Amino acid sequence: MSSRFDSVLVANRGEIACRVIRSARNQGYRTVAVFSEADADAPHVRMADEAVLIGPAPVKESYLDPQRILDAAQRTGAQAIHPGYGFLSENADFARACSTAGLVFIGPSAEAIDAMGNKAESKRRMLTAGVPCIPGYQDRDQSDETLLAAARDIGAPIMVKAAAGGGGRGMRLVDKLEALPEALASARSEAENAFGSAELILEKAVLQPRHVEVQVFGDRFGNVIHLGERDCSVQRRHQKVVEEAPCPVMTPELRAAMGNAAVNAARSIDYLGAGTVEFLLDADNNFYFLEMNTRLQVEHPVTELVTGLDLVDLQLDIAQGKPLPMTQDEVNLSGHAIEVRLYAEDSQADFLPASGTARLWLPPTGEGLRVDHGLRTGQEVPPFYDPMVAKIIAWGPDREVARRRLAHALDRTVLLGFETNREFLLAVLRNHVFATGDATTAFIQEQFADGFRAPPPSIEHAVIAACLQHRFNLNASEQQMLAPLHALSGWSGALQLATPIRYELHEESADFHVRGRSDGCYLVDHDDLSHEVAWLHDDESGSARIAINGLQRNVAYCVAQRGEVTVQLDGLSATFTNQLVITGSDLDGAGSGIVTAPMHGNLMAVLVAVGDQVSEGEGLAVMEAMKMEHKLTAGISGTVTEIHAAGGDQVAAGTTLLVIEAAET
Repeated sequence: MSSRFDSVLVANRGEIACRVIRSARNQGYRTVAVFSEADADAPHVRMADEAVLIGPAPVKESYLDPQRILDAAQRTGAQAIHPGYGFLSENADFARACSTAGLVFIGPSAEAIDAMGNKAESKRRMLTAGVPCIPGYQDRDQSDETLLAAARDIGAPIMVKAAAGGGGRGMRLVDKLEALPEALASARSEAENAFGSAELILEKAVLQPRHVEVQVFGDRFGNVIHLGERDCSVQRRHQKVVEEAPCPVMTPELRAAMGNAAVNAARSIDYLGAGTVEFLLDADNNFYFLEMNTRLQVEHPVTELVTGLDLVDLQLDIAQGKPLPMTQDEVNLSGHAIEVRLYAEDSQADFLPASGTARLWLPPTGEGLRVDHGLRTGQEVPPFYDPMVAKIIAWGPDREVARRRLAHALDRTVLLGFETNREFLLAVLRNHVFATGDATTAFIQEQFADGFRAPPPSIEHAVIAACLQHRFNLNASEQQMLAPLHALSGWSGALQLATPIRYELHEESADFHVRGRSDGCYLVDHDDLSHEVAWLHDDESGSARIAINGLQRNVAYCVAQRGEVTVQLDGLSATFTNQLVITGSDLDGAGSGIVTAPMHGNLMAVLVAVGDQVSEGEGLAVMEAMKMEHKLTAGISGTVTEIHAAGGDQVAAGTTLLVIEAAET
């Protein structure tokens, strides 16, 4: 089959679809996007020359359905398919199906994906190839007896891993061998649900290592090179949060050794295109093969910024049958780059996934900055997909400049309408352990052992919110959705009556009185103090320049229903609701034993039945949202009297799932 093509279908969504479309378009390719019903208005759909609806929102009925992707290619005449990452990118059967359909799969061969897609098989191959591996068990006998016997030989602590998985799913750390049977059972269940395979491997746990990966590329002529390494040690639940290149503790000798091992790993399976070989690096600079990702990685931009290469361009050229444009000696690294993943999640509520409308999206700009995203203001962020909504990357001539640039960029990043991890990312970047380059995979667990709490909003946040409430008369009744707001220039001087507003501030009620002046300024009285607020400039996008008591500041804002105002100032965002319009209905169900869905998602299982006695904290149901499982627990002790949903149901946030009648005391 000829590898020549001039059109590319991108079998993905969000920021990676936009990223691939951009490079493909710049090279002159005709681009085709696919989208689910939930993504009909998404930016990647608008960017492509053509776009095809491939099904409903659930991934199994759209992005994970190979036949729908192939049908879209046939319908549009696309000649090649770029899978991005996630979804079908490491599905060997899909790669074969593309070839059978006469399409170029922009990635490695199905055989290479098969070889490295299973942790057990890949480890067996790496041992044969002489790549350093962690001691463990990766054979085909999966009986508990065999695994327990292997564990005794390995010795605790042990990592239990899903052989077919990734992203931390089906993974358990076992400190004591007595806990292994339970870990095996839970890991098998999670692996079966997530990957369709319950096969497990065991590995000696390497405690507090660095997670260091090497970017490799191979062509059709047997050439394989590496493009340096990335440090991905800052992880939460085995999901990467911050990545950087190069690794802060890398030496030329260690880079050469790890690079050679990665190249040997790729060469042993005749690897084609972009891939990543992941290692664990211990405190003594011993490194061990972890896995190989047979696709482009989320964190590829940091490699692009330090090498000056476009990795998607390289993928396209190699898929066209071209040789690599450089030798290993011609690969040069310059400066330092750091990337953070901006997630739709509530960092202060155990990182619970979030969804909703992006009421205001203002990505940062500046020297050395890059933002990869698939967002626009007014776009719905659905609950069906991975919670990562953007990547923010900074380059600098050295690590400290890159870190400062990235922190400053996050201060200026505005995404309002739902919870994000932006303030958590700022806390990571400004943490002294990260700043000194000493973070290991234990970083978040150690530095945020008690969870994360953002700094409390300042009085200035509340003062600005009160001005907005006054302007839009949000204390009168429920309002329609308003975001972003109109320009605030020319506020009416006729608003002379003081508007009473009450917020919760620092866990106490705080009263404000706002009066408009004829010169367009506002006076906000609080605690016997009067604050003068002048709106100096508003660009009609929700971003403004204001002066509070003569001090000029940049502020971003949006207004939602029920009098909610969100204000971002000095890198901190806070949402305020005027308590003077809260009705009794807002408090219904408090402490009543009514269990509701905390998010949109799939109700995987209900663990109780009507009539069951439950205790406070006991597990009631398991939900899956944004690729993560969440256990719902009882808030009170009592009897289950009602159940309104069953395993397999798609439920919306706020849906009543079951009711508990409190136990008599």
